[in-house]
Amino acid sequence: QVRLVESGGGLVQPGGSLRLSCVVSGSDFSRFPMMWYRQAAGHQREWIATIVNGGATSYADSVEGRFTISTNTAKNTVYLQMRDLKSEDTGIYFCNRPELLRVYWGRGTQVTVSS
Repeated sequence: QVRLVESGGGLVQPGGSLRLSCVVSGSDFSRFPMMWYRQAAGHQREWIATIVNGGATSYADSVEGRFTISTNTAKNTVYLQMRDLKSEDTGIYFCNRPELLRVYWGRGTQVTVSS
C-alpha cells in the first residue's frame, strides 16, 4: 500500500525558512512525479510545486524563487525548501503522488508564518 508521510512543519516568523519532507513507501519512488499542495483555512487546496523523473521542476507564481522542490531517491523522500516565508504561506502542506490508477495524498503538515 502506498503511503505518504509529511513532516517538518511548524511556526516560523516572516522572512524565515522551513524544510518540509515527505517520505513515500509502498511504491517505486522514481517512477512517478511528486507534488506539493497547500490549503489555507477557508480556501481551496492549491498546487505549489512539481518534480518529475529526471529532475525537472515547476512552481506556482506565488512561490517561484522562494521555494525549492527536490528529492532524495535513496531515502524515498521529496522535500520542499521554503525561504522568505510570508504570512500568506500559512496553511497545511500536503504531498501528492499521481500514479496510473490513483492519486495518493499525505495527511499534511501545518505551517504557520507569524510574528
